Amino acid sequence: MRTFKVITLGCKVNQYESAFMEESLGRAGWHRATDESAADVLVVNTCVVTQKAAHQSRQAIRKAIRENPEAKVAAVGCYAQAFPEELETIRGIALIANNRIKAEIPRLLTQLPQSSEKMALLPPFETETPFDALKICNFPGRTRAYLKIQDGCQSFCTYCIVPYTRGPYRSLAPEKVLCALEGFAQQGYREVVLTGIHLGKYGVDLAGKTDLTGLLQMVGKKAIPLRVRLSSMEPQELPTELIEMAASESWLCPHFHIPLQSGDDQILKKMNRHYNTKDFAKKIETIHMAIPQGAIGVDIMAGFPGEDIAAHKNAISLLQALPVSYLHVFPFSPRKGTPAWHYKNSVDIETVKERASELRTLGREKRMLFYKKCMGHHFDVLVEGTYARNKELTTGAAENYLPFIFPRDDSLKGRIVRMRAVRTSENRVLGEKLSAD
Repeated sequence: MRTFKVITLGCKVNQYESAFMEESLGRAGWHRATDESAADVLVVNTCVVTQKAAHQSRQAIRKAIRENPEAKVAAVGCYAQAFPEELETIRGIALIANNRIKAEIPRLLTQLPQSSEKMALLPPFETETPFDALKICNFPGRTRAYLKIQDGCQSFCTYCIVPYTRGPYRSLAPEKVLCALEGFAQQGYREVVLTGIHLGKYGVDLAGKTDLTGLLQMVGKKAIPLRVRLSSMEPQELPTELIEMAASESWLCPHFHIPLQSGDDQILKKMNRHYNTKDFAKKIETIHMAIPQGAIGVDIMAGFPGEDIAAHKNAISLLQALPVSYLHVFPFSPRKGTPAWHYKNSVDIETVKERASELRTLGREKRMLFYKKCMGHHFDVLVEGTYARNKELTTGAAENYLPFIFPRDDSLKGRIVRMRAVRTSENRVLGEKLSAD
């Protein structure tokens, strides 16, 4: 019996690709090792979007080698794409494979136990690189499924390493998206998250006039018995038509995660972001007017080179004035190979920490305001399982991603339950069950 473990760092796309590797190895007769047991092969699906992520990837690789001296260790993904020479210096890695050949990684892993030599497979991305349709049927232990429908980025924001790790825009054909969604519904999933590296660019590489809004219209016509959630989308790529669809169609979750990155127009230009703060504010207000209880999450970066106190205050003022639901705050992380790596006027580390802390405090305030605004309203909650902090409670997420807790009922896991938001509790919302599907 051959056994494996997959360790995943980074984004939802990485999580999806790890699930593909796990399912493919399972079909090939491999068995997933438990947390306590050793494995024949360990795969570390890496991330390098920040210095911290790269450090965590190296730590995970070294820990896998140290704790499993008899196993073969594979380092795959974004680190191998961006900085393979750094992985070459880590003794004990049996396979280094980049994103360009992720579809082939399960097959390569089956060869590792028979090989005594290190393999480094690092083919470059090309203009006509096709989309790898990594088919997955199941997500063990998860109540919602993920579907990668887009890959690649060509925006080249000055701080971002992702375009160098993920290649050109590539999209999954609409008929394959529909087929995958129908398959997940047949497996019993009630929610699927559509994900991609640059989701708003879905379809730009496909024949015809296919785009994300058109794809969602096709999904709606199919009347597949599940709800669809969108992962992060750029503000200039979120059309009013799509917002109106989320406001009127119960199957499309009223939840948008929209990167801002900076609340100052000069910094946005320096970042090579293709919008200004006025455009961003208008988009947020449009969503809020159409969907008052819709969730709007925002990414915001602290300490980009040249960000003075005025630029930081601009960001605080903008976010205070907007009806956003929560913030994801990131300190600027210089990445070798990006233009911002060479930028002067860097912000000292302590100032970055202070600004990030101020933004996180604002994010907590926004989150609680959003929770309170939802009190008394009814929501459809996907039940996820036992609440980690209190085994007497069950947790779940509403269509607008409002996190609920309510008295434990194991029979409801994976089902949609109609609930009324009663009050806030432990940074969640206490729900009163009204009915279940």
